Amino acid sequence: MLETELRDQIQQGYRTFLEANKLRPRLGQKQMIAAIANALAGIESDADGRRLAGNPITVVEAGTGTGKTLSYLLAALPIARARGKRVVIATGTVALQEQLVNRDIPNLLESTGWDYRIALAKGRGRYLCPVRLDQCLDSATARDSGMFLFEDEISFNPTSKLIASYRAMDKALQAGSWIGDRDSWVESMEDNDWRPLTVDRRQCTGRRCRMIRECCFFNARDELDEADCIVANHDLVMADLALGGGVILPSPEDTIYIFDEGHRIAATALNHFAGSCRLRTTIGWLGRMKKQVDGWTPLLKDAPELVSRLEKLRVAAAEAEKLLGLSFPLLEKFFDQLPDSEEEPRWCFPGGDSGDDVRELAGHLVQGLGVLTTTIEVLSDRLGEAMDEQHFPVPRVDLEQLFQQVGIWQGRVEGALHLWQCYAREDDPQSGPPYARWLVLEQGGGNPDIRVAASPTDAGGIFHGRLWQRCHAAIITSATLRTLGKFDNFTKRCGLPEGTSYSAVAGAFDYGQAGVIAVPDIGADGADSRAHTEALISALPDIVTWSEGTLVLFASRRQMEKVYENLPAECKGPVLMQGQWSNQEIVRLHRAAIDSGEGSVIFGLASFAEGMDFPGDYCCHVVIAKLPFAVPDDPVYQTLSDWLEQQGGNAFMELMLPDASLRLHQACGRLIRTEQDTGRITILDRRIVSKRYGQQMLDDLPPFRREIR
Repeated sequence: MLETELRDQIQQGYRTFLEANKLRPRLGQKQMIAAIANALAGIESDADGRRLAGNPITVVEAGTGTGKTLSYLLAALPIARARGKRVVIATGTVALQEQLVNRDIPNLLESTGWDYRIALAKGRGRYLCPVRLDQCLDSATARDSGMFLFEDEISFNPTSKLIASYRAMDKALQAGSWIGDRDSWVESMEDNDWRPLTVDRRQCTGRRCRMIRECCFFNARDELDEADCIVANHDLVMADLALGGGVILPSPEDTIYIFDEGHRIAATALNHFAGSCRLRTTIGWLGRMKKQVDGWTPLLKDAPELVSRLEKLRVAAAEAEKLLGLSFPLLEKFFDQLPDSEEEPRWCFPGGDSGDDVRELAGHLVQGLGVLTTTIEVLSDRLGEAMDEQHFPVPRVDLEQLFQQVGIWQGRVEGALHLWQCYAREDDPQSGPPYARWLVLEQGGGNPDIRVAASPTDAGGIFHGRLWQRCHAAIITSATLRTLGKFDNFTKRCGLPEGTSYSAVAGAFDYGQAGVIAVPDIGADGADSRAHTEALISALPDIVTWSEGTLVLFASRRQMEKVYENLPAECKGPVLMQGQWSNQEIVRLHRAAIDSGEGSVIFGLASFAEGMDFPGDYCCHVVIAKLPFAVPDDPVYQTLSDWLEQQGGNAFMELMLPDASLRLHQACGRLIRTEQDTGRITILDRRIVSKRYGQQMLDDLPPFRREIR
C-alpha cells in the first residue's frame, strides 16, 4: 500500500505540472501513474533495503501521446527516494537520452519544484580521452600513429583540417567550455576521426592516469555517483549487465529500472551478447601483433622482465595463428553444400549444432586463445604496476602507449575467445533455446574470408539471472508491447517472471477521426515477390501524392531499390531513399522540403518504421509496401524456429506472426504523433485481408477507419 504522504506528493506534483504547462489531465496518463506507483508500493524490503517479496516487474503499454515520460517520472522518483533506491531510465537511442536530460526532466522539476539530481550516462566511447588527444597532437606532424589502431582498421593519417579540430578541442577542454562529450561538440565528426581520441576499459589506466583530473569519462562517472536519476540507453544497461552489474551503473539491487521503448530490449540483448570472428582477418592481426611485439622489444631493453613477457605473448600469438589457419579448410567445406547464388553464401548450422568436428576444433582454439588472453592480462597488470613505480627504467609515456596497445590486443583476443567458447559448447535443447551459429563467406576484396558468428536466441535467459532476479524493480513501457491483443509474445521473448504486472492504458488519440487504413487491390500480394514488385512499380505513382509528406516503408532493400529504379522520372525528384544519405540527413532534407512547401517522399526500411517522429505535414501518408515478416533464413530466427518446431510448437504462429504484427503496428505509429495530426495509411499487401492471420494483424492495429477494396 502506498503511503499517504507519497500518494499526496505524486498527486500534487501531477496537478502542479499540468497547471504550469496549461495542460489537461489524460485518462491514460493517470492510469499509468497509478499502475506504476501501486506496483512499486507493493514491493517489500528487509532492513537493508533488499527486496524480499512483491512483483518487481511492471509492464505498461501506453500509446503515442499518452505522456509516458511524465507518468513514470512522477510515480518512480518520489518512491525511489523514499526506499533509498536510484532510478535508471534506459531509452532506445542517445537522442532520446538527451531529450530527457535537456528538456523533459528539467521541465518536470521546474514545474513541480521537485529537487532531484539527474545525470546522463553514456559509454566510454562517447568521451574524449585527454591522453589520447595529447598523443594524437604529438604525433600529428610525423604522421606516426602505429600505436593507436590496427592496420586493417583505420590508419590515423589526419588532414590539416582534422588536426585543427583536435587543437580546437584541446583549447575548449583547457578553457572549460567543453566537457569532452562527442555529442556536445560543435562540429559533426566522423567515426574514423573520433575513434583515435577514445579508449575502451582495457586501454584505460584508470585512477593511475597522469591526466585523471582532466578525464572526461571519469568526471562524468563521478556525477553518476551523486545522481538520484540516471538516464542511460539500452545498450549501456546491457554492457553493465555483461560486466556483472553495478560496474557502470548502480547495482541492480539498488536500482529501479525504467525501460522506455521497451519493445526493443529483447533484440538489444541478443545483439549485445552476439559475436563474430573473421578467420583471415584474425590471422592477419595476430601476425601484426607479433610484428608489433618485435617493434616494442628494443624500446624495453632496460626492462628485461617486460621483454620476457612480450616474448611469451609472441609465442602464444603464433600458436593461436597456426590453429586458426587450420580451421579455414574445415569450415570452408560447409559452403560446398549450398546452391550457387548471387547472394553472400551463408551456412546456418541446423538447430545451432555445429557438430563434433567443429566443436573439437573450437576446443583447441579456446585452449590456445585462453593462453594468449592470460598472457596479455598478466602483461597489462604488470604495465599498470610499472607506471606506479617512480624509478622504472622505461619512460612513463612509453608505458602508457604500450598499455594502450596491449588493451587493443586484449579486446580483440577476448572477443575471439568468447566466440570460440560458444562453438566449443554443446547446447542442451531441453534446457531452452540453443545458440544460433552460422558461417558467412565474404568474397569482397581479394581473398575470401569466413565470418564465424554466434548469437543467443533467448533474451529471457540473459535477463533472468542478470536482472529480473536481482533488480529492486523494473518498469517496461512502450506504445507497442502487445501483439495480437496479448502480452504473451513479449513475456516469452523477455523471460518475464510469474507475477509480472501488465496493463494497457487508455490512448490519447481519436484514431477514428484522425485517419484511415486503406488496402487497395494492386493485383498481387507479398507472397509472390517478383509479381508484387512489378505491381508496386505500376501502382505506386498513382497511390502516392508526390507533393506532400509521405513515408513509404519496404521490407526488402532489393525491392525498394528496384521500385525506385523503375519509377517515372517525374516521381523520382521528391524521393529520398535510405542508403543514398545517412538517416539523419534524410530526416533533415525531408523536413526542409516540407517546410519550404515542397513534397518529400522517404523510401525507407525497418529503421524508418519505428522511432521516427514526423508530426503534422511531415507525414500525411504512410505506405506499407509489404507485411514486415522477418527474413526466414535469418540465422537467429531459423535456429529458434527449428527449436520451437522440435518442441511441438508452431514457429509461424508463435514467432513470425507476433513479431510481424509488432513491426506493422510500429510502422502505422509513424502517422499520428500529436492530437492535431490526420492522415492515411495504405497497405499494399492483400494478405492483410485475404489471410486469416492477416485479419488478426489488421484487427491489432489502432482503430482507424477502414477502406478495403
